[in-house]
Amino acid sequence: MNIFYKLFKQDPNTRDGIIVTTSWIGIVVNLLIAVTKIVIGLISSSIAIISEGANNAGDALSSVMTLIGAKLAKKHPDEKHPFGYGRIEYISGLVIAVVILVTGIELLISSVKLIFHPEPLSISYIALGLVAFSAVIKFLLGNYTIRMGKKAGSTALEAVGSDCKTDSFASIITIVSSLVFLIFKWNVDAYAGVITSFLIIKAGLGALRETLSEILGRPGDAELAAKLYKEIRSTDGILAAVDMMLHNYGPDAWSGSVNVEIDHEKTVGEIYQFLHELQLRIMHEYHVVMVFGVYAVDYDGAYIKELRRTIADFVGAREHVKSFHAVYIDQQTDKIYCDFIVDYKLKDWEKLQKEFEKYMAERYPEKEVILTIETEYV
Repeated sequence: MNIFYKLFKQDPNTRDGIIVTTSWIGIVVNLLIAVTKIVIGLISSSIAIISEGANNAGDALSSVMTLIGAKLAKKHPDEKHPFGYGRIEYISGLVIAVVILVTGIELLISSVKLIFHPEPLSISYIALGLVAFSAVIKFLLGNYTIRMGKKAGSTALEAVGSDCKTDSFASIITIVSSLVFLIFKWNVDAYAGVITSFLIIKAGLGALRETLSEILGRPGDAELAAKLYKEIRSTDGILAAVDMMLHNYGPDAWSGSVNVEIDHEKTVGEIYQFLHELQLRIMHEYHVVMVFGVYAVDYDGAYIKELRRTIADFVGAREHVKSFHAVYIDQQTDKIYCDFIVDYKLKDWEKLQKEFEKYMAERYPEKEVILTIETEYV
């Protein structure tokens, strides 16, 4: 495929190069297949073949939308959009999903009409061979586009690739219905069109679901989070790191926050020095703008060790409580602070809160318990 990268003057090692080159390949291939199928469909009066051609033309349009989205996403930040325009790629993915859905619905309507008002067919084995050849090309193109979409982190490319593979399966249905006509003289073209339309609609709904998930906000990238946690926890002065949040403003633009546990005897000046160095390191090496929250903790005192064991006993008996952290005693106010990490299966947070408060009141009646319940965001 290097010849295509040279042809379109793109770098195969960059995200933009992958998206632009793959999109142009999709445009050229889909337009050639679309023209071929539409001509064959008009000659043979096959709604299934014509609809496939129209769908292929829609795939070319989808690749154009991917190109436009990638181009607009590179715009520099401004006053209205200080985090840049990276999320435009998700909007282009949404448009592609809608195009796929509309194509499937229109095909369904046309096919249903033909069931009640059938038209004569005139299909040749040569035409059928061309459709079969295009199905193989579409399947290979779909696999390639999906693979490049995953490599570039582009949901729009993945949606186009999935639609290409759906088209190849739709072509098989068209081939079968055409063979039925050629061998038995049964015209089931309209019924094949209905089945094809459902495949296209299913692909459109899948693409829509994936794109909406990106827009609504998925959990932060797990691989990136693991690298960041490793970097943070290996920093001298940081005892633990929890509660990481990662927000993306496009596939390669991230900001985040994380809470770190630090010895309560550290001065503000000491904390600033290693946190600031860590922040710059994360920005340069991982391209993430990270903000830190600080928990002052005491791991060494006998009283705090006993307190942590008491809390650990409570947590160990609750299957939905995954861990606890940020345990701290304010001696001046007699308050105990603690955070729980719970899974998403736990629905009644208030019940857990009351159970823990009752549990702690029986063991530390002179203390007020301040519990914060959270989930994992990455």
